[in-house]
Amino acid sequence: MSRAKHFAEAPPGLLFGTAFSEAEPPGHAGHRARMRAKLLNAGPDALLDHELLEMVLFLALPRRDTKPIARALLTRFGSFANAVSAPLTALREIEGLGDAGAAALRVVQGAALRLARAEVMDRPVLNNWDRLLAYLAAALSREKVEQFRVLFLDTRNRLIADEAQARGTVNHTPVYPREVVRRALELQATALILVHNHPSGDPAPSRADLDMTQEVKAAASALGIVLHDHLIVGNGRHFSFRREGLL
Repeated sequence: MSRAKHFAEAPPGLLFGTAFSEAEPPGHAGHRARMRAKLLNAGPDALLDHELLEMVLFLALPRRDTKPIARALLTRFGSFANAVSAPLTALREIEGLGDAGAAALRVVQGAALRLARAEVMDRPVLNNWDRLLAYLAAALSREKVEQFRVLFLDTRNRLIADEAQARGTVNHTPVYPREVVRRALELQATALILVHNHPSGDPAPSRADLDMTQEVKAAASALGIVLHDHLIVGNGRHFSFRREGLL
């Protein structure tokens, strides 16, 4: 047999003295294959935080070993959730991540928010309170500045729109009750839920929060629009004006 024919007929894993199968490629490629099999056979709950981060980065960084990058993300941000929602400027400081890796993390964050929002849409919000709180926590609990949002509801208390009305500083967001009511009329909403976050993590309302809530309630009531609640989202906690008897 000629040398050329020998190479042409040789199995791919035996060329140049190597010996591996497609199921067990060499180096970090073999690690990726094992991780992929673990995910598909046992499900995502079988993966530790750093393993899940590795897999997120596999497609974005096909030629890199993503294990040290995943561990660096956890060391810097403390958890999978914090890593995927970290500011872009902070992500760019992680060696080896780059814009491709940062974009992959943003995709995961966006997908999680859309899944949580889907659990709220087309259902009476007041009857699915736990799902609503889970969605709002995912959307706001890790924001570094205050964000004021309004949930606009129809006559059956289903979500018409969830809109950010304003972004402010670390402890203040300007809110204009007339703009809130004007937008409700545009959407033909009959009820509202106000939402904003406290980046400090403490959801207790400020004097300004109390005053603004009453101003929005008065402006909405004058046009037959009900203010169901004002929720303040902290870090793992929330404050409900309705529950606390402030509405």
